[in-house]
Amino acid sequence: MTAPHIYVDADACPVKDEVLRVAERHGIVVTMVANFGLRPSRDPMVRHVMVPQGADAADDWIAEHATENDIVITADIPLARRALEKGAQVLGPTGRPFTEHSIGMALAMRELNQHLRETGESKGYNASFTGRDRSQFLQALDEAVQRAGRNK
Repeated sequence: MTAPHIYVDADACPVKDEVLRVAERHGIVVTMVANFGLRPSRDPMVRHVMVPQGADAADDWIAEHATENDIVITADIPLARRALEKGAQVLGPTGRPFTEHSIGMALAMRELNQHLRETGESKGYNASFTGRDRSQFLQALDEAVQRAGRNK
């Protein structure tokens, strides 16, 4: 198995800096994938991929390139499912892992929430991103990197 790679669904990701910190500490390549501008990095271990505008262009690129033992950072549940199918570990920006056991419920809740928004039963507000979320993410990413390192 090859060394792990971290792919970040970067358009609205609040933990890009944290990903870069953990990746640098472990010597892991990171690819940030986005539809619009990312701050370029001089670090040769950090790559930026600009995809065409489109609802799922970044997701499609990540799903195509992620492989077993990689780590995918996304809040997008359908992308999380696709990455899991490829054998990647998947983390949400709050540090919550998506797993084979939890993805079905996550997809069902996504569909329910979408239905509630469409019918006006819910306004669809998301909870604020907190310092605790950031801390949990750092811990979860470090653990995922260690698991991936044992699998290489």
